[in-house]
Amino acid sequence: MQTQAPKRVLAVMTDLFFSVKLVEAAKRCGLALEFVKEPQALLEKAESRPSLIVFDLNYEAADPVKLIAKLKGKAETKGISLIGFLSHVQGELKMAAQDAGCDMVMAKSAFSQNLTQIFKRHSGMV
Repeated sequence: MQTQAPKRVLAVMTDLFFSVKLVEAAKRCGLALEFVKEPQALLEKAESRPSLIVFDLNYEAADPVKLIAKLKGKAETKGISLIGFLSHVQGELKMAAQDAGCDMVMAKSAFSQNLTQIFKRHSGMV
């Protein structure tokens, strides 16, 4: 019987403290998690069809809104689930991310609180 490789999640962020939460949740859900900091690297890795890409919408160096639009604009990557998180007071950035095609935009606190459930859904555990 052949074992299936774990589903992958890409995370576009630099917050080291928050990234520990993602690593722990991914392990619990049997997901392979990879952090990507460079926009071009993300676009290349996205072509391998991860089950989810998570964006820190405040990671300005990566220009996440532009990346989201590029991912949703390509036939090979438009079906990938994209979730962005930000501060709950950033309504304008939330709208920009949604307009670009982000499937779900959440306050960082809500994303953190629901992280295990989100990862379970994208791992096939739920």
